[in-house]
Amino acid sequence: MSMPAGARLSYQYVVLRCVPRADREEFLNVGVVLFCEEAGFLQAACHVDEQRLLALDPRVDLAQVRSGLEFVTDVCAGDERAGPAGLGSRGTRFGFLKAPRSTVLRPGPVHGGVTGDPARQLDRLLDQLVS
Repeated sequence: MSMPAGARLSYQYVVLRCVPRADREEFLNVGVVLFCEEAGFLQAACHVDEQRLLALDPRVDLAQVRSGLEFVTDVCAGDERAGPAGLGSRGTRFGFLKAPRSTVLRPGPVHGGVTGDPARQLDRLLDQLVS
């Protein structure tokens, strides 16, 4: 979708956290999901620092974490591999992804902001909050 130069678009995002052991309440940020309704934008960007995750819990299932992040990416894309979670509008899919879960991969609180370029903002958030 083409936006006028200098357009300021509101967006929401959640940071994806890997919580290998809920009893210790420790987590590592592993991704960001950004939703901008005005731009028709819903994407995830992820980075898994395996060494840091293994330092939190040497038994963490890294394949499960990667699989969970692939599922998030599929939901964002509306891919049929996501099953029912990949159906519906971008807003509905973001609502699914931001909902709290009792899994190893959990969304943090919803935050918001404004940007002229949602894709670039997603890259910035990944760099600031995850990498």
